[in-house]
Amino acid sequence: MSPQIDAVILAGGMARRMGGNDKGLVELNDQPMIKHAIDRIKPQVKQILINANRNQNRYAEFGYPVLSDEDSGYLGPLAGMITAMGQTQADYLLVVPCDCPLLPMDLVQRMLAAITAEDAEMAVASDGKREQPVVLLMKPALRGSMKAFLDAGERKIDFWYAKHHCVVCDFSDQPNAFVNVNTPEQKQQLSEAIAH
Repeated sequence: MSPQIDAVILAGGMARRMGGNDKGLVELNDQPMIKHAIDRIKPQVKQILINANRNQNRYAEFGYPVLSDEDSGYLGPLAGMITAMGQTQADYLLVVPCDCPLLPMDLVQRMLAAITAEDAEMAVASDGKREQPVVLLMKPALRGSMKAFLDAGERKIDFWYAKHHCVVCDFSDQPNAFVNVNTPEQKQQLSEAIAH
C-alpha cells in the first residue's frame, strides 16, 4: 500500500523583496502564483494545506484548509512547517513554497523513491547546483525535533535537516523547476518563460 502524502504550500512570509505584496497572490500569467503551485502538486498528494499569516480569506478561496503559524511573529518557513506537521495524519508531508510555479510533476514520486532507497527520514530537492531547503518530503513525526530547533532560536532549515538522515534528490534534469519569484524583475522573466 502506498503511503499517504499531504502537502503544505508555504505562503506565510513577509515577501519584503516583492514590496510587501503577498507573494502567493501576486499574479503570474493571469493566475495567482500559488495557483501554479497547487496545479503542479495536486495530482501528487492526498490533501493540500496552505500556510498563510495574512489574507487568509483569499487563500481559503482555493478550497483548501488555511493554517496560520502557531508561533506568531513571522518566524520563517520552519514555523509554517511545524504548524502543518501538527495538522496532518499522513505518512509524509511535502513542503513547497508558494512562489515556485514550475515545480516538477514527478516531485513526490522521485523524493519518495529517494527516501525509500536510503531508508531516510526525509528528502530535500536539489536543482543540481544547490539544495532547495523549502522543498522537502518528510515524516510528520519530526515535528518535535523541528520545534525544539526553532524554540532554541535557530532559523536555518538546512542546519536542522543536517541533524537527520536526509537524502538529496537531484532534479538537475529540470533546472528551472525551483525557479522562484522574489522580485518584480524575476516575475517578468518567469512570465515570459511560461508563455513560450
